[in-house]
Amino acid sequence: MMKIISILLVIITGGCVMNQSNEMSRSGDTPEQKEGYIDVSGGKVWYHIFGINQKKTPVLIVHGGPGASHDYLESLADLADERPVIFYDQLGCGNSDKPADTSLWTLERYVEELEQVVKFLGYEKLHIIGQSWGVALAVEYVLTKKPESVVSLVLSGPLLSTSRWVEDQRGYIAGLPEDIRETILRCEETGDFDSPDYANAMMTFYQKHLCRLDPWPESILRTFEKINPDIYRYMWGPSEFTVNGTLNDYDRTGRLGDIKIPVLFTCGRYDEASPKSTEAFHKKIPGSELLILEDASHQHHVEKPEEYLSAVRDFLNGAEG
Repeated sequence: MMKIISILLVIITGGCVMNQSNEMSRSGDTPEQKEGYIDVSGGKVWYHIFGINQKKTPVLIVHGGPGASHDYLESLADLADERPVIFYDQLGCGNSDKPADTSLWTLERYVEELEQVVKFLGYEKLHIIGQSWGVALAVEYVLTKKPESVVSLVLSGPLLSTSRWVEDQRGYIAGLPEDIRETILRCEETGDFDSPDYANAMMTFYQKHLCRLDPWPESILRTFEKINPDIYRYMWGPSEFTVNGTLNDYDRTGRLGDIKIPVLFTCGRYDEASPKSTEAFHKKIPGSELLILEDASHQHHVEKPEEYLSAVRDFLNGAEG
């Protein structure tokens, strides 16, 4: 898995060495910002708050993966002109501790971790924005812990059913050029996931359905550099297309109607979380809202930042009454 990520980075950057510094994590405490670590089950997780003194209800950002980092979502810090914006890296990810203990890599423990982060922050009211795997985590937290402090959810590029996710990806693969499609299917049949041919085919897929910008933003490249492939492989699998990890049977579509707080679903027209699936999830939560961004994909928050942030601002303000 690490080999395939290294190959992908070479393809993306053209062999250029990335600057691995993270301005968000190095900025330190100021009157408007604060960062540090939170004790959670299994270790310490890093957090960073922007706009500490803003008066509107804070928003907590829950990143995807599993095994990714907050970096690719850092543009959401623009919301800090109105409200505190909190980022954190899940255990094993980004700037947080990285214990080598697979018993910690479960949906249940990550939900417990999210609960511990929320309790540490101590806000009476809180919005949550989840992206991709972060949607599964945020929804599971709301359904199982029933936190009174959470007043709304923004669910972007939602993962809420593994079988539906895989079905969407297989549909996208069928629409790829024949040589790319055959390479993906051949390498997956043989298990040759570290093949350069497979990496090149994956990049064709990613450039259509993960991020359509050229070049990719530095924040996304940083997440690729920091990704924990062991967590991704253990919980998900060898690729976006093939899922044989612990989330193989994950599905919360049957309980979405139990969510009673305001919900905004967002996706891109070419999102890995397809518009068809996202709309189906939206229909299961009465009163929820849906935004589909044109000419955008899974990273629609960076592909269409003005449209995305404008919609999120309006939704958060409306959810506060």
